[in-house]
This record gives sequence, C-alpha cells and structure tokens, in this order.
Amino acid sequence: MDHLDGLRLFARIVERRSFTAAASDLALPRSTATEAIRRLEARLGARLLERTTRVVTPTLDGRHFYERCVAILADIEDAEATLRSGEPHGLLRVDAPGLLTRTFLLPELPAFLERHPKVDVQFGQSERLVDLVREGVDCAIRVGEPADSALAMRRLGALPEVTVASPAYLDRRGTPGAIGDLDGHEMVGFVSSRTGEILPLEFVIEGETRRIVLLSRTASNDADTNADLARLGFGLVQAPRYRFEPELADGTLVEVLPQFPPSPTALSALFPQTRQVTPRLRVFLDWVAGLFRGA
Repeated sequence: MDHLDGLRLFARIVERRSFTAAASDLALPRSTATEAIRRLEARLGARLLERTTRVVTPTLDGRHFYERCVAILADIEDAEATLRSGEPHGLLRVDAPGLLTRTFLLPELPAFLERHPKVDVQFGQSERLVDLVREGVDCAIRVGEPADSALAMRRLGALPEVTVASPAYLDRRGTPGAIGDLDGHEMVGFVSSRTGEILPLEFVIEGETRRIVLLSRTASNDADTNADLARLGFGLVQAPRYRFEPELADGTLVEVLPQFPPSPTALSALFPQTRQVTPRLRVFLDWVAGLFRGA
C-alpha cells in the first residue's frame, strides 16, 4: 500500500470508527488495514488511533492529522478531476427525507447521471440527525433550519408551505375564513429538534409573519406522523406543500386560509466542515439547487 492509499485508509477509519468497516469500504483485508496503520504510526512517530473492542477513535494527534489528510485528499481529487477534463467521478452518499427524494430528486436523476456518467449516487432516506463523518455520508439534505452548527451548510432553496386540515375536522370546528376565526381551533404540534418545543403556526399577513399558538393535544417530531394526525382529524397542520399534494388533489385534506400562507421553509445541504467539497458533491448540489430554483 502506497503512502496516499494509507492516508485514504486512515481517513476512512476515523470516519467509520472501525477498522473492519473501513477495510470493507476500500475492499481490503482487515489485516492489511491494521498493518498499514501500524506502519503509518511508526513512520510518524505518533499514536493516531485509540482502539477498543467497540470503537476506534482518533487521538488528539490523530484528529489534527485527519483534518490535514481530508484537505490533502480533496485537493488531490480536484487535481485528478481537472486532468480528466474536469469530469467528476466516484460514489456520492446522500442522506435526505424519503418523500422529498422520491418527489423531486428521483424523477430528474436519470438526466443528472447521464450528464455525469462517472458519478454514482447512493441515497439514505431519513429525517433524523445523521453523523455524516461516522456514517460515511457526503451530505445530508434537510428541510427547515439546520440544528447542527458543527456542519458546513449550503442553502439550496425554499419550499412553499401550506396549512391543511381534514374535512371531518373542519365539519366539527368550522372552516376559518380569517385569522380571527382560529380561536377555538386546535393544531397538531410539531416538536422542534433544536429546542424540544412545539412550534407555533405561521401566517404571512401583508408581508409580516404572524405566529399563533393553538391548543395542541397531539404533537410529534416526525413530519409523516403529523401528516397522519392531520388526516385523522386532530387539527390544523403546516408543512411543505409537496407533502400534501395527493391529499389536496383528492380531497382527503383541505387547504385552510390560503390567502395567508405560512413562510416558506428552508432547504439546505449539510456536509462536514473538515472536508473540502469534492467535484462530484459540487455538481450534485448545483443540480439540486437548480431543481428548487424558483420553487
């Protein structure tokens, strides 16, 4: 194993926190990975990794060396891509909410892959907080204001939001025609992952955002659960419009106060600050931003 491959292996072990997982990712025997790191530490005269039976973590020297390694490796990849006529290549691991991926990304993905034939894309679909470095994810696409300030962020666009309720709920409580008609109504609370508190409803009135808190007997920190609670008639819900397009079309849900829409919600990409943006990630993020331009 040459010096450059040793750096790649070391960086991968730090990111995966496992010799076995890193060796598997790089199609190496575990014994080869172990011996390569032993030689790297001997050459540097420093212990880079702490090994336990459960996890591998970098020492202080190892953390500093890792940060330099990922910058060097990204520069090398950039240089190689330039020599290949600037053509991005390699596997890109992306984590994004499943419904957003299916609604916006997958229908347009064939065109992206045709434009970049040497880039492969692997999707993980979730809305939870993901340890990008440990799980080997290049970027996470998230709806709403990101909670993790330790990550670099690129804003990709904004998603129109909508207020909805089920016909059964509106039959019981009445359909609000004005903001003042919300008195006596209930909302399905969305619990913020950042604060643990239920977020208020938002309405844009003459360019100003007004926040209103209604009685909330049900709440969740999961957007799909809140959508189900709305369909079951537990109250008003606000979420990006794309989540409710089928239900709005077939009448399962009804838009409420369309003249006072909620503020659009941010769509962002998150990636580790310790990594430079690779050519394949750069073209992917440019592509995603283009999909949502003007949305």
